[in-house]
Amino acid sequence: MDKIAIISLLSVVSLASVEARIGVEKVADKFSRPLWVGQPIGIDDQLWVVEQDGKIWTVNAKTGARGEKPFLDIVADVNRSGNELGLLGLAFAPDFKKSGRFYVNFTDKQMFSRIVRFTANPRDLSQTDPASAEVLLTFQQPHANHNGGWMGFGPDGMLYIGTGDGGSQNDPHENGQSINTFLAKILRVDVSPVKGYTVPKDNPFVGKADAIPEVWAYGVRNPWRCSFDRKNGDFWIGDVGQNNWEEVDHVTKSQFKGANFGWRLREGAVANPNAKVAGDNPQGAIDPVYCYKHSAGKEEGFSVTGGYVYHGPIKKLDGRYIFGDYQNPRIWSFNLTDSKVSDFKDHTDELQPQGSRINLISSFGEGNDGSIYIVDHTGVIYRIVEK
Repeated sequence: MDKIAIISLLSVVSLASVEARIGVEKVADKFSRPLWVGQPIGIDDQLWVVEQDGKIWTVNAKTGARGEKPFLDIVADVNRSGNELGLLGLAFAPDFKKSGRFYVNFTDKQMFSRIVRFTANPRDLSQTDPASAEVLLTFQQPHANHNGGWMGFGPDGMLYIGTGDGGSQNDPHENGQSINTFLAKILRVDVSPVKGYTVPKDNPFVGKADAIPEVWAYGVRNPWRCSFDRKNGDFWIGDVGQNNWEEVDHVTKSQFKGANFGWRLREGAVANPNAKVAGDNPQGAIDPVYCYKHSAGKEEGFSVTGGYVYHGPIKKLDGRYIFGDYQNPRIWSFNLTDSKVSDFKDHTDELQPQGSRINLISSFGEGNDGSIYIVDHTGVIYRIVEK
């Protein structure tokens, strides 16, 4: 082998031995309290960004240029009197590109959560007439915190809705373990009818006395960002804790139906001493796959922000669940092996923009190509990239 060939071969080996680095690039900024970013199926050149005060914007996915007008403006209907109130969730129908239908979850002026369907302009899917609104579901919020707000379509085409326990502390209304309330739940409804919605016949509590048939799973405190794994349909929850513990929950498709995640009898994986039946772990309850204790230290935080299992272009991240913390903005990832966390990594330092820091991680987002976005509540959207 000649000298040039040997040098070329050594160069290839050397490059292959260097692990690819990851970082972030800024996609767009100057938003007002953004809480979500994502794309409808089939539209790859635009991103949609939700602002908590009641506006949704389209953004060019490459240049970051924002639409001249909001995609939707319902500021007049949205209650922003508390930090956890507002326009909290957005879900595009799987056939949005054809139907223009999408769904929002917000708190109104009368302290009700509203699940509303809108239809975008069929001639311009970057615009929506607020008059197209159809209210599908409302339920009262007894307090100004723990409103949940996440929504998403599952692999089965049903709309799933995450709701908090109604707020205050220690679930004073005992909503967590009750199946006769919309609060502290993951709801599941069929929104395929032209008008309204139907309850799927295979929901676990259909036909049962003293049960709301829309309930699919229960026992969550404040599910702040959930997601489906786009490859296997597993479901993930970042459930915000109370005084001591933050948790990440995971269920397979077969475990999800009727699942009980334990609140308020459990906080994280331990008994909640403030529950009326302290130490009583509900039979069959799902324990978190990961918990972390409240701390201002580098390794921990105070308020989990759920994320996504990565299935994008960065091979070293494939199959890893990426999530973070809102108040002590950490970013972590791990693999799940035989239902146990493995290869846990802290990405906080490497996933920072050059010359600045991410301040408040209010949400993660997923693009059609599997790329993961980070939403900074102070107004910036980032994309995780390979450097």
